[in-house]
This record gives sequence, structure tokens and C-alpha cells, in this order.
Amino acid sequence: MFLQDLEARLMAVDVRRVMIFRSVARVGSISAAARELGWTQPAVSQHLGALEREVGTPLLLRGPRGVSLTEAGRLLLARAEVVAGQLHMADEELAAVAQVRRGNVRLAAYPSALATLVPRAMAGLQRRYPEVDVKLVDAEPPEALALLERGDVDLALVFGYEPQADLGLVLRSRPVGTEPVRLIVPRRSRYARGRLTVADLAGEPWIVGCVRCRAHLVDLCHQAGFEPIERHSTDDYVVRQNLVAAGLGVTLLPDAALTAFRHPDVVVRRSEAFGRRSTSIVYRDGADLVPASAAFMAELLAAHRPLAAGAPTPA
Repeated sequence: MFLQDLEARLMAVDVRRVMIFRSVARVGSISAAARELGWTQPAVSQHLGALEREVGTPLLLRGPRGVSLTEAGRLLLARAEVVAGQLHMADEELAAVAQVRRGNVRLAAYPSALATLVPRAMAGLQRRYPEVDVKLVDAEPPEALALLERGDVDLALVFGYEPQADLGLVLRSRPVGTEPVRLIVPRRSRYARGRLTVADLAGEPWIVGCVRCRAHLVDLCHQAGFEPIERHSTDDYVVRQNLVAAGLGVTLLPDAALTAFRHPDVVVRRSEAFGRRSTSIVYRDGADLVPASAAFMAELLAAHRPLAAGAPTPA
């Protein structure tokens, strides 16, 4: 009952004070938030006090090392993150109308996309809309989705090997395309040529990647009837190829990683048995209506087509 009453009161609070509270909650200190906002500490404290009077309950616990959130504070922060995302989208819509597509787009994307797909898309956007500025964040899919949910980015470019999981009521997804996954072996490996199945690799040490990539590998090996020997682990596709070239194991990589970097001492084996990776743009509901974000999404979709057509030819 308390939480229901609190949620009802939150609907009527001052949005500006909620954003001040969000800044304090995220940095963990009233003084640090005041510096970030360019305000004085007493002014921030006054707004926090007024906000707590509005909601009728304490939101922060003050201490010598900063502040911590009460149960009510955690509830308000969750709502504040949604409000911040909506306010940013509203600001972008108004800026686009008033200034002819001028605005900002914040994108979180995984490394191989940042090295291939994203630069092409940014170049296309710059040619068409030079007043739109793109900010990039390097993030694997779970981190990118978390940034999106918090309102820290506008778009998240993510990949997966399974059908897209339910994104809930707030997030939406648009497929970009798929790419094959390749087996990477040392140039002098006995697996460098000839017929090859996943089962043939049962005794080989593997160099595994991120959480999603590892899950894909483990699933393939289980289907082939064995448990993979996980010798090394790194998200860096350049490091993984160097480890393979040194004869320290084998690995799986998607075409995008091989387009970004191809080690001369590895062999890329092609087979549908290694699966495919899909890429999607995830965004908050309504972001596709913001002109700057919509324009960048279109460029990302367009940039994928020549990359897919020009995938590296396996040795």
C-alpha cells in the first residue's frame, strides 16, 4: 500500500527536482552532483528537501561518505531514468524541427561493429546531415542494453545467436542483418584444409570470447557431443587471432571481426555448421520518431548491405 501511494505522489512532483535527485543518486554525493550541475551545494540540498516534502518520505540517507538511497529513493530513481530518456527524445524532436535535423545521437555498439559497420553509417550520416552529431560508446550487448535502459544512450547495436529475447514494454528492436561465423585455425594446423565437422574439434583447446560468443560455442560443441576445452578467454578479436596464429588454440569469429582485422598466419574455415550471428538496433519506444535517431538507424541499415556483400573470402 505504501508503494502504491508513493507511486501516485510521484506523478505530481517537480520534474526538475527529479532530475536533480537523479544526478545526486548516480554520483552518490550532493557536492559532486552540485559541481556536475554547476550549482551550489545548498541549492541542490534545498531542492532535494523540497522533493522529499513533495513525496512525503525520505529519498536519501546522508552520511560522511556521501548518500545512499532509501527504498522510496530506488523507486524514484527507476522512474527518473525513464523520464530522462523521454526528455532527451523530446529535446531531439524539438531541435530537429527548429534547426533542420540538427541534434545528437548516442550509440552503444560492440567492437567489431565499431570497426566496420558504424564508421560507414557515420560517414553516410555526415554527408546527408552534417549538423547531426554522433557520440559512440564501446559496449558488448548486455552493457549496451543496460545503458539504453538507463537513458545514457539513444540506440544500442547488439548481436545474438538466438532469437531476440523479450525486450519488455519500453524497448524495441529492428533487425539489421546476419553474418556467418567462421572457424579460425593456425595456418599449419591439420584442420586448415579438407572436410571438417564440429565433432572433429573435440580435442582442441578453444579461445573463447564474450558471454554470448562463448554460449554459442558451447551450444555447438554440445550438439556435436563433447565439452569444449576452454584454454583462453578474451573479447578482443585481434588477440584471439594472434593466439590462434601462435598455435595456442582455435576460435570462432564472425565475418565483421575478420573484415576489421585478418591475421596473415591463420586460416579461416567456412561451414554453415558454425552458425550465424544476427545484428539488431535496439531503441526506446518512440526513438524511431526522433529525426536524428531515425536518420542514423537508416544509415546503419544501409551500411550493412555492402559489408555483407563484401565479406572476406575464407582461405
